[in-house]
Amino acid sequence: MFTKDEDTFLCLDHTWLKFRTAQLIQEGELAQQFISSYCMVVVKQGEGHLRIDLQTYRMQPDTVHVVVPGQTVGLCDGQKSEMYFIAFDIQNDTSDVGVNFPLVGELPVHIESALTQLCEQLCLSSRSESALERFRAQPLFLELIYWVMTHIRQDPKSDSRAAMDRTKSYIEAHFREGMTIEQLARMAEISPKYYVSLFKKTYGKTAIDYLTEVRVNMAKQLMLQTDVRLKDVAYQVGYNDEFYFSRMFKKEVGVSPTVYLKNRRQRIVAYSSTVLGQLLALKIMPYAAPLHPKWSSYYYNKYRTDIPLHLSGYRFNEDWETNVEALEHSQVDFIITTDQLATKEKERLSQIAPVHIVPLYDKSWQEQLHATAQIVGALDEAVVWMEGYNRQVKLVRERLHEVLQNDNVLIASLLGDSFFLYPTRGMRDVFRDMGLQSPSGAEQYANNRSLTLEELAHLDADHLLLNIRQESETLQHWERIKTSALWQDLKVVRRNRLHLISSDPWREYSAYAMERMVEDLREHLCDNRT
Repeated sequence: MFTKDEDTFLCLDHTWLKFRTAQLIQEGELAQQFISSYCMVVVKQGEGHLRIDLQTYRMQPDTVHVVVPGQTVGLCDGQKSEMYFIAFDIQNDTSDVGVNFPLVGELPVHIESALTQLCEQLCLSSRSESALERFRAQPLFLELIYWVMTHIRQDPKSDSRAAMDRTKSYIEAHFREGMTIEQLARMAEISPKYYVSLFKKTYGKTAIDYLTEVRVNMAKQLMLQTDVRLKDVAYQVGYNDEFYFSRMFKKEVGVSPTVYLKNRRQRIVAYSSTVLGQLLALKIMPYAAPLHPKWSSYYYNKYRTDIPLHLSGYRFNEDWETNVEALEHSQVDFIITTDQLATKEKERLSQIAPVHIVPLYDKSWQEQLHATAQIVGALDEAVVWMEGYNRQVKLVRERLHEVLQNDNVLIASLLGDSFFLYPTRGMRDVFRDMGLQSPSGAEQYANNRSLTLEELAHLDADHLLLNIRQESETLQHWERIKTSALWQDLKVVRRNRLHLISSDPWREYSAYAMERMVEDLREHLCDNRT
């Protein structure tokens, strides 16, 4: 933790801090994104959890977070929260001296209104039409940095969060033992009723649900062992009744311990998110798969405790050598991958275990699901899943036609300052399967031809599902676009029929992703209709 000592600031003698942008995030959710500059995150109101790379932090008004270039950052569980997101650059005036900025990570600060006032002034100045007012943003930013440096708490207060953390640690260490809410509340020195409320507010789930989660996660680890007996696993994680353990396990995981064990007998490697999506549709959990809070956020959040070996999910598989090295040190039965492999990468993988290749672009997602099912011996499961998916599609399509009547729908993605209509196969497939109508003139932008904001406005869509690519340049253009008069005058904006959709699942092409897209359409166009 940073200590406020004058010597600590000597590293700033030859350092230049240049303000870039400031924005107030009000949606309550910030998708995990790659950061190319320094960023400071300041909470205005509400609470949530900030994820920086693989570490999760609780967002509080008395805490500031500084993110460094190369990290990823996102906000989760942040309903009704608002936070300032301030980007800046650091450079030294001598080339032989590296950047050594003292403000990094989680910084406890004294709560004062001056902090949010400075952030608000910075946002207003940086977006002003007056050049002189925009010039004022730089000194305001430096004043904000100075304020943070001079208001860091040396000894974080001992408050209710510390009490919650103590009981949470106790649950993690003593999950095999019986425990009650009354016992945990006594440890926190508060009433049982208040403890139940405070624990859920702090961690997003009840203490009993968290105890179940810890026990089930430990059971999964024990079940990786050979010749394991479910009765022994249940006892080792705190359940005396094997059948009660099975019920709790299925409630938490979605399948029974017996099915989970069956899926675990083979150490399967899902070498891409697409393959992982096919296996999950077949109710098969792989031993290894690409998991990252940005590049495969949904899978990371939902399955990171189920998949023992986390491969890098970095975009375009640029660091494939890291994945190969991780697999070389593991005993795996076979690897399933798409045909998007470099020659050397494929050779290295073949030396580890048999490699099964499923073509990514030459087959539909249904054909890829069937090919994957053949590899793992789950053709019956594939048939059952497709039957369920077709029923879901029929129900949602009927509901959409009932709700939308003759309204048209656009699905688009923003990359840089350009829009692209239905840029992915999954978007096009689900649009067709739902029987949706495009606005007149949309066909001329087929084959990933870009269009400007003016051209998008001319199409005059009734509903727009928009994917904002989560990288710095696009996000900066998005901030400019959504405050422009032309954007504000769009029919979909005026009528509150703009629906922001995430890259995950809308840019993935797999059975599991298609199922999630259908559900996403239902929620946006039916459940949230105003």
